[in-house]
Amino acid sequence: MKNQTCCFTGHRDLPPQKLPYIQKRLEQELLQLIHQGVRYFGAGGALGFDTLAALTVLRLRETYPHIRLILVLPCREQAAGWPEKDIRTYEQIKRRADKVVFTSEHYFRGCMQLRNRHLAEHSGVCVCYLNKPSGGTRYTVDTCLRLGIPVINLAQR
Repeated sequence: MKNQTCCFTGHRDLPPQKLPYIQKRLEQELLQLIHQGVRYFGAGGALGFDTLAALTVLRLRETYPHIRLILVLPCREQAAGWPEKDIRTYEQIKRRADKVVFTSEHYFRGCMQLRNRHLAEHSGVCVCYLNKPSGGTRYTVDTCLRLGIPVINLAQR
């Protein structure tokens, strides 16, 4: 099933002027992956790129009903402290997801990395938006590369 699974990772803050480009490239890559047999898409539920990716999969699922969105969340309190608008979007994505996995019941130092490792270890390809030298996105991309998982970085194209 790994060869049919794609994970997402990306920054929470996406450059607003590049958002239309990122959205277009993301959709192009997902369509290509779908045509190559990928049907499971794992997103970490964070703000920014994770949300964009999850919403894109949900939109594409209307045309490709065989694809599935799997949310891999670090803990049940992930959205605590988020703005109300973002919480509403997060809850909508959770309701529409085909599966929701919590890698931990409660927040603890390291639960985000546990979620990121889970995404990487269960995927055959990673689509990311990485343009910073450190952080959770870098950690996830490095984990994928260490495991031999191809990474498609939308920030490099």
